[in-house]
Formats: sequence, C-alpha cells, structure tokens
Amino acid sequence: MLGEIMERLEAFEKMLSDVRKQSDYEIAQMEKLKTAGKEKSATYRQYFGNRMLYKWILEKYKEYGLIE
Repeated sequence: MLGEIMERLEAFEKMLSDVRKQSDYEIAQMEKLKTAGKEKSATYRQYFGNRMLYKWILEKYKEYGLIE
C-alpha cells in the first residue's frame, strides 16, 4: 500500500515538473515568434492553446491544494 502511494506521488511530481518545463519552454518560443511578428502563425496559435491547457492544469492543482 505505501509503495503504491509513493509511486503515485512520484508520478504526480514528475507530471507537475514536466507540465511546468513544457509551459516555460512554450512561453519562451511564443516570445520568439512574437518578436519575429509571427503571432498569427499556426505554431504560435498551437503554443497558445497548449499554454491555456497548462494553465488550467496548474490552476486545478492549486484548487485542490496540491501546489501553491
């Protein structure tokens, strides 16, 4: 039982880390595209959509008291 709980906690922490890393990466890419005047590109829009998803996920974690 304790082993399963620890595995789930490790999986949660890894997912949280991955979401934060990917979000930071895509924000940086969006800034580069914005600087290049490519805010209407499909890539920029995909990053924007992803960013909204990551934001929603992180807000849910906050709502449930899993992160600050």
